This record gives sequence, structure tokens and C-alpha cells, in this order.
Amino acid sequence: MFKGHPKGLIAAALSNMGERFGYYIMNAVLVLFLCSKFGLSEETSGTIYSFFYAGIYLLALVGGIIADRTQNYKGTIKTGLVIMAVGYVLLSIPILATSGNVAWLLPLTCFALFLIAFGNGLFKGNLQAIVGQLYDDFEAEAAKQGPEALKLAKSKRDSGFQIFYVFINVGGLIAPFVAPLLREWWLGVNGMSYNAQLPALCHQFINNGAQMSQAALDNLNSLMAAVGGNVTDMTVACQNYLQIFNEGIHYSFIASVVAMLISLVIFVAYQRRFPTPGKKTKVESQTYTAEEKRAMAKEIRQRMAALFAVLGVVIFFWFSFHQNGMSLSFFARDFVDSSAVAPEIWQAINPFFVITLTPVVMALFAWLARRGKEISTPRKIAIGMFIAGLAFLFLAIFSAVKGYPSADEFKLLPVAEQMASKAHWWVLIVTYFFLTVAELFISPLGLSFVSKVAPKHLLGLCQGLWLGATAVGNLLLWVGPLMYNAWPIWQCWTVFLVVCLVSMGVMLAMLRWLERVAK
Repeated sequence: MFKGHPKGLIAAALSNMGERFGYYIMNAVLVLFLCSKFGLSEETSGTIYSFFYAGIYLLALVGGIIADRTQNYKGTIKTGLVIMAVGYVLLSIPILATSGNVAWLLPLTCFALFLIAFGNGLFKGNLQAIVGQLYDDFEAEAAKQGPEALKLAKSKRDSGFQIFYVFINVGGLIAPFVAPLLREWWLGVNGMSYNAQLPALCHQFINNGAQMSQAALDNLNSLMAAVGGNVTDMTVACQNYLQIFNEGIHYSFIASVVAMLISLVIFVAYQRRFPTPGKKTKVESQTYTAEEKRAMAKEIRQRMAALFAVLGVVIFFWFSFHQNGMSLSFFARDFVDSSAVAPEIWQAINPFFVITLTPVVMALFAWLARRGKEISTPRKIAIGMFIAGLAFLFLAIFSAVKGYPSADEFKLLPVAEQMASKAHWWVLIVTYFFLTVAELFISPLGLSFVSKVAPKHLLGLCQGLWLGATAVGNLLLWVGPLMYNAWPIWQCWTVFLVVCLVSMGVMLAMLRWLERVAK
């Protein structure tokens, strides 16, 4: 699996794995944490999540521009890790949100999220640009040995980015367990237990208990008694539960700080193995003739057009796929029995499948290549869109068969009735299986496609553009909770199904042109 790849690949992947571990600790709980800490609605917390998630990728464009102009990719990456660590430190401070401090505490939390997004923007795209340059150098060395060696070297790029992607998901596999385990441990230390529905009910009672429906009050009393809270004074009981519930999550962010520092140490230790794309391009550009520059300008326009065409399609994949941190997280909390497993932990399914299925997908692609039936990167992306659609087709059919109403209606049902109709965990397993296979056809291979078509002096910028397209998709994430709370949820999943199928059709229509440009 690792044989025949550039030596710096594993070092870059390990550095990225540490950062991703810290990031996914926070991301696994973020939207639910905003609800439980501040009592925000799903729509409001979803909007904050959308802007934060979009900011991560939009700021990668800024990070790419900074690195390209300064030609200091490595320094930009290290600065990003430090800034992210500061953001996680701010998130780790356990302050109870009250009506008296929410006016500054919520903006402080959003500022911490901005620091994480900005630091990630400096880090993420530029490390991917360095990996792309590793393969540029690898292919240049192979070209000196002849056409066959060059062909073999070029065949390694897609699998190299898949290996890089596996390491990302090793961090993502472990991370979702950290916050729930710390939270439940802290609740246990204080004589309480976990319940996913209680934070919202506690906030409702504290903020406007007189206006709560009798059904909601009955659910609050029943659940508070079950988890061990002090029910002699419901206001005090709710405040205590929220304090302890959220303190455990705050403490988990300390692990994110440690992960950033580990990633920084790995990167610094191995930075001499990494190329510096900007410096090499600067030397090469001095040798071009006027005619060569005109030819290059035409080629660059074609390459950038192809890049933007693919970016326009994958926007809608990310809009659908990243519902795993949005409406799918709410679905795991509200419609899936979480008595044995916290809803955040289900986000570990995706990286688990990435790690276990990547060798299978790589073996499939290699087998097809040996038989002379190699699938082009643009075609793989189109297939991925279809597979993502299968995930939402499954959810739509399942939800329709179960007769699930909107989430708002479902949460007003008595607790016993909710529990009787909740889905089993296998539903999430199937959903994430399809989404992960789709991801393996799109995300790492999209990075590979960008590295193929990107002009060499714009590597950081083009990787930033890929992440910028992801950001645009993430800006649309807030639409998910709106549909989830307002419509029977089978209709919500059907919208994502249609989006995936239309995107696949557009990609197939551009296929021959994209394959020609990417050669």
C-alpha cells in the first residue's frame, strides 16, 4: 500500500492526522454543544455551524494566497497550527451560560471558532499543496528514467491522496469518542447520567417555564428523575444539569490543544523532507520563452476552466455529505435510540469505513487499471455522486415506511411513544456506508484532480479553491435543519437525493472535456 510513494507522504499524513484528531473532537459535538450550552434552536446552531464550516474552507483560499505570495508554505502551516491551538484553549474554558453573560459568552465562543477556522485555512490547503508537489517531483524524477517509469509514477498519485486521506480519518475515528466519554464520566462523578433530550428541555424551563406545554413539562420531570437530578427545585436542577453536562465537553477541547501541538512537532521534525512549491516554480519560470508563455497561458485557462467546472459540481456533494454534522446528527439524537450509544459517537462510523474501505477501493481501481479499464478521476467523481444519492434514497424510504413526522412534531410526543418508534443503530450504519463510499470516490480523488490540473505556480491557490467550493456547500448546510424540523423527514432526505442525482448528471455531461484536460 505504501510501496513506491514519495518518502515525505507518511510524514505529511501523520502531521495532518494529529490536526484532524483535534478538529474532529470539536466537530463531533459542535452543533449539539451549541444547543446544549446556550439553548439555541437547531436552526440557529445550524447557522453558526454552517458559517464556521464554510469559514474553514473559505479561509483555506486566503491561506493558499498567503503561501503562494510569500512562498512560505511551511511557515504558513506552522502558524495555522498555533492559531488553532489558541482557539481550542478558549473553547475549553467551562463557563455556564446564563441570561447575564450570554451577550459576551456566545460572541467569545464564535471568536474561538473563527480562530480555529482561520488557523485551519492556513494549514489545510497548503499541506495538500505540498503533497501535490511531492508527486510532481516524484514524476519529474521518474521521467528521467523513461516513459514506462513516468507512467508508473503518475499512476501513484490517486492512491497517494487516498493514503493521505486514510490518515485524516484515523484521527477522525478516535476523536468522536473523546467528548461523549468525558461528558458521561463527568456526569457520573456528579451523580448524574446522560440524556440527549434534557438540555433543550432544561433551557426551555429556565428561560420560559410558564409557557412550556404540559407534554414538555411531563417529559422534563420524567427525564430529570431518571438521570438523578435534584428535582426538589426544578430551576436549580436544570442549572446543575446543564453546568455538569457542558463542563465535560469543555474539558474534551483540551485534548484538541494537545493534538495541535503533536501535529506541530511532527511537521517541524520532518519539514526538511517536504518540497517548497513556490521556490521551485520561481526558478523554472525564468527559463520560459515568449512563445512558451503564450502556450502556457492558453493551457492555464483550460485547466482553470476545468477546475471551476468540477468545483461547481462538488459544491452540492458537500452540501449533502456534510449533513453528517448537521441534520444527520440531529436525526441520530432524535430518531435513533441513543440509550446505549451517544449520538456524537455515530460520527466515528464514517472514518471507520474510510479506513477499512480505502484498501478495497484502491484494489478495485488497481485491478481495473491492470485490465486496461482504468476509470478517470472525473468519472470516479460522477460515480461518487450517484452512491451518495443511494444513502439518501435509503433514508427517505426508511423514514417514509416508519411514518416519521417532522422533528418538531416528533419531540412533542410522550417519551414512551418516542422510544417505541425510534430507529435501531443499523440505520446509521447503512447510511454512513453509502456516504463513505461516495466520499472515497470524490474527496481524495478531487484533491488528486486539483493537483493534476493546477498550474504549478498556483498550487496553494487551487487547493484553496477546492476547499472554497466545499465552503460554499457548507454555507447551505443550515437548509437541512429547516427542512428537518418543518417537513416529514422523508421529504428532507429526498431533497438531498435529487441534489446528488442532478450533480451526477452535470458531471457526466462534462466528462469527455474534463478527461481531455486532465491528461
